[in-house]
Amino acid sequence: MATGAGTEQTQVIEEIEPFEAQQEIEGGDVVLIDTREPHEYQEAHLDGGTLVPPAMLADQIEAAAPDKSARTLLYCRSGNRSGIAAAQLQSLGYTNVASVAGGIIAWQEQGLPVVSASGMTAEQRERYSRHTLLPEVGVDGQIKLLNAKVLLLGAGGLGAPTALYLAAAGVGTIGLVDDDVVDASNLQRQVIHNTERIGMPKTTSARIFIEQLNPDVKVVEHNGRLDASNILAVMEDYDIVVDGADNFPTRYLLNDASVRTRKPVVSASILGFDGQVSTFMPYEGPCYRCLFPTPPPAELAPSCSANGVLGVMAGTMGTLQANEVIKLVLGAGEPLIGRLLLYDALGTTFTELKVRRDPDCPICGEHAAEIPESEMGQFPDYDLFCAGAGGDR
Repeated sequence: MATGAGTEQTQVIEEIEPFEAQQEIEGGDVVLIDTREPHEYQEAHLDGGTLVPPAMLADQIEAAAPDKSARTLLYCRSGNRSGIAAAQLQSLGYTNVASVAGGIIAWQEQGLPVVSASGMTAEQRERYSRHTLLPEVGVDGQIKLLNAKVLLLGAGGLGAPTALYLAAAGVGTIGLVDDDVVDASNLQRQVIHNTERIGMPKTTSARIFIEQLNPDVKVVEHNGRLDASNILAVMEDYDIVVDGADNFPTRYLLNDASVRTRKPVVSASILGFDGQVSTFMPYEGPCYRCLFPTPPPAELAPSCSANGVLGVMAGTMGTLQANEVIKLVLGAGEPLIGRLLLYDALGTTFTELKVRRDPDCPICGEHAAEIPESEMGQFPDYDLFCAGAGGDR
């Protein structure tokens, strides 16, 4: 027997041993209430139980147990919280309440069955507990993240914050493509690198940081430039590509490859105090060529190295890219497909533009040429294409 707390007179609470409780549950006509916190429930719980956390007991118990005369069993981790909850239920008029002695600990020690979070270790359940509390994520969603493979094109301004938040979120495999080394001028915005790693390849520097942040993440270094000769091979093992390229030829090449392989691309760019981001899902929305049929001339497309960029712009747009990736992996929310999101840091304003598929797009349009398997790895010379577009204007 246990005594209830917080009442004017002692209440006698029936305690029932785990084995007896299981027999009653198997016999039916029993309401089973879990009086722990959501993260504990996610880790392991009894089959058929309803979670009603202690702080929500008064508000939620009638929905979980509408019949106050029905047999109602409560359990927690060790039996303390369920005993207190049983006393509270008695004060609310419940007449047939019992607390499982020893809680789920005693239940498991007696070899009785529980429902546990499959595919995650105890350390992972703790690390990602704030994720699994979210209905849109839960344990199943976190496992999706752990199994996801994301390729980041660029380990610089945009790639740095994107990589950090994807790694923190538990994305299982992150590929990094970059042929540059860490420079002192990068450190004002590329927060994945530090002073000690100046001169180190950016992919290596980023891998070191990610592995320290989250040992669950496998980092694959692609220390080189993405071009027509290797893009399909590099992209092959990944589900989603994050575009942080700093030049138009690579963006157009990536667009062609993503349409051919039907892999989504989360693309962003920054300059000065402005940024933009969109998600390109082949054949479900516009592609990059629908949005930008031809590249702008060089004088209208200045670089960060020539014109400057506010450091936090990389963080703002990079975290938006990470958010888009997570939504795609989870199948949650509304990705920026067919929408271009513009951000003005000086005015702290977001503007959304609708973008439609171009039926005449040479890449994804209605009359786009079908690429035979034998030519899948052949791409236009986008350096020449972009130079020509700039020279004509």
